[in-house]
This record gives sequence, structure tokens and C-alpha cells, in this order.
Amino acid sequence: MAQAGFAYEDGGAEVAALERLPFAVSIFADRPHVRAEIGEDVAGAGLRTGHCGELSVLFASDPIAIGEVVLVDCPQADEATLAALARLDMRIARCDAQLVVATSTDALDDVFACLSLSRAQLLVSPTRAERIVALGGMLGRSAGSRLREMSEENRLALLRLTEQIEQVARQLGGMAGAPHSAASSAGASSAGLGEAPMEQASAISARESSRIGKAALPDPRLVRSILRQRQLRGRFFDPSLFGDPAWDILLDLTAARAEHSRVSVSSLCIASGVPPTTALRWIGQMVDAGLLERQEDVTDRRRAFIVLSDSAADAMARYFAELGPAAANLV
Repeated sequence: MAQAGFAYEDGGAEVAALERLPFAVSIFADRPHVRAEIGEDVAGAGLRTGHCGELSVLFASDPIAIGEVVLVDCPQADEATLAALARLDMRIARCDAQLVVATSTDALDDVFACLSLSRAQLLVSPTRAERIVALGGMLGRSAGSRLREMSEENRLALLRLTEQIEQVARQLGGMAGAPHSAASSAGASSAGLGEAPMEQASAISARESSRIGKAALPDPRLVRSILRQRQLRGRFFDPSLFGDPAWDILLDLTAARAEHSRVSVSSLCIASGVPPTTALRWIGQMVDAGLLERQEDVTDRRRAFIVLSDSAADAMARYFAELGPAAANLV
């Protein structure tokens, strides 16, 4: 099939250099039409396709070769699928590859629980554009560790490729609501720009925690009330007007910690007030920044939860202690 008008348009040396880049995308999907659609989008974005087949091939006695980026489609979380994902998760963690998994809201908790090692990016019922953006971000992460080994020609080809990915994503369905474009994600990873603002904030809060005494967590009823007031805005205005979901995520986990309860990733996505794929991207960034932690269920290995890190919990406690009675008016 033609590449839907998204073929890499630069010719000559740029195409030759692009073909020499080591990056390839492996596709695992049981639904044939989804495999075909992903393959078309991958090719249209200028990426090479590695293996393309069903998830069952992951159980082959002779392991198949996988690319630098692996994309899996698993809308249902049956035992065979979860076993295949767990095996792939271990394999990805042992090699220099990146994993993107597309699933459904119903299967999210089960899929999240079996992906504990590979730092996989999860997408929930993604559009074609969201898949391309995710692939571009993973390409940038993979390229970041190899940038010094690349020739100037290959670096230029990589830059042109990330620009092409962003263009394809725009053409496939627009990128409204995505906090990062493929090009910016890849560029940030490969350029070595230093600590992100969220990482800087986490480092500052950790230093402050060591200098200032511990404070008690706020009353969870107060925090839940603040969350309800914030979510009420969505009944009257477009929720996208109110910025990123990081604060709602922190509030929900603060209340849960004070209540001595645990929060599943699907519940946290709901509390964030944004689409699940966007919430998962923020959760991943906040884990990387040291604000959140993944916590396995010791009684059931099929479940996992998201909790505040100790430093983030202390920072939230000190924040509410600083506000005092004025916290009741916080939105």
C-alpha cells in the first residue's frame, strides 16, 4: 500500500543516511488490520519496520530479533497476552530498546502490572497520531544514548526524521492536547539539555526536606474537597484550559497516603482529569523525576500501584502546613 502521502520526501544523501541508521520498529499485534495500519504509519514517518506479527511469536523457542523500538497492541488482557508482555518486558529491560504498549481502559491495570522493568510507555486506545508521537519520543530516547557514536551525517538524518514524524502526526489527526511533540521529545533526549524543570523541582524539594522538619499530611477530607472543586470546573469549561494534570495527581495520591489506601494506575488516570494516555505520560515523567513511585502488590503480583515518594509526600505536607487555614479555600 502507498504510504498515504507521507513518504520521506528528501532524496539522495539524506535518504541514504537515514537507511543506514540502526533504528527499526518491531510491531506485535494480533489484529491484522491494526498491524497493517501501524506498519503504514511507521513507514510513512520514515522509520524502518523490523518484525511484524502476532504476540504469539514471543513464545518461539528461538527468540526473534527485535528493533530499537517495539510497539505492541493488546486491547485485551488475557493470560496468554500478559505472559507474552511479561516476557517481552524482561527482554526489553536487558537490551538497549524502547517499548510502547497500546491497550484499553479495561485492560490498563493488568497490563501496567506486568510491565515493571522496561519503562514502557503506555497508550490507551490511541489515535494514529498518538502512536506516531509516542514512537518519535521513544526514538529520541533510544538515540540519546548513542548520539556520540553517530556521524554528523547520521545526526542530521535523525533530526530530519524527527521533523518528519511530527509532520506525519499532524497530518494523521492533529496533535492538540499532546504535551510534547515527537520532535521536541526526541530533541530533548538527544541534545542532553540537562535537568527538566520537574526534575529540578524534585531535587529542590529533596534538599528542602532534609533541612526542614517533617510535617503531618493534611486531612484527606480537605484534599478530596479541593479535588472535587477542581473537577467541577470541567462541567462548565473545556478541561484543557486548566493546564497539566500534575497537581491533581499529587492531590489524589496525598489523600490516598493520608487514608492509608493505594491507588491503581487506572484510578489515578481518572483523578487526573485528562485523557488516560496523557495522564500516563505525566505519571511516567513524575516517576522519572522522583515524585511518584511504582509499588508492587506483595500479595498479588498481577497488581501494582502508584504512590507518592517520601520526598514528595513531605513536600505536600509542608505545603499544606504553610497554607494553614487558607488551604480550605484552595482550588
